[in-house]
Amino acid sequence: MTELIVKPETRVLVVTGPCGVGKTSVMRAIGGLLAVAGVPHALVDVDALREAFPAPPNDRFNEGLGQRNLSAVAANYRAAGARHLILADIVETRGQIDNYRAAVPDSDIQIIRLLASQGTIERRLARRESGDDLAWHCFRAAELSAQWQRAPVEDFLVETDEKAIAAVAAEILAQAGWRPVVSAR
Repeated sequence: MTELIVKPETRVLVVTGPCGVGKTSVMRAIGGLLAVAGVPHALVDVDALREAFPAPPNDRFNEGLGQRNLSAVAANYRAAGARHLILADIVETRGQIDNYRAAVPDSDIQIIRLLASQGTIERRLARRESGDDLAWHCFRAAELSAQWQRAPVEDFLVETDEKAIAAVAAEILAQAGWRPVVSAR
């Protein structure tokens, strides 16, 4: 008797890492490589799905709202033909993967954590933040990096210091086993 192998309906890459590491830029570069290769896909910056004020007292980053919105958005992208979904999001614990499974059922989910030195992160943040916002983001980046040292969340880790964004994107696609893998120029 032959075993039936059922492929997941959607392949999901969640690009995570601390504030300022380049999650959104890398997500967009992955999208560019997939577009060149003709791979149907969609990009979602999950932070945008959570942007509502005020957040509930027991959910300071509006995770619940973000996951409900992701569920709707993912369904719409699937209906439009996207079978590869690339998310930029901060994944604090491995337990959050269950939230992605609930939001994007019948999917294969891989978590990729981007890594950069604190100095690199602070330089990147200084290009987009200032004052109290810069201080908060720098503190939060260090806090998350220390947390992931104690309890990793990723399926694989990609170093971003001194690398071009396109090279990081190509490395992610290669490590994730997504074909065709497009080389960075």
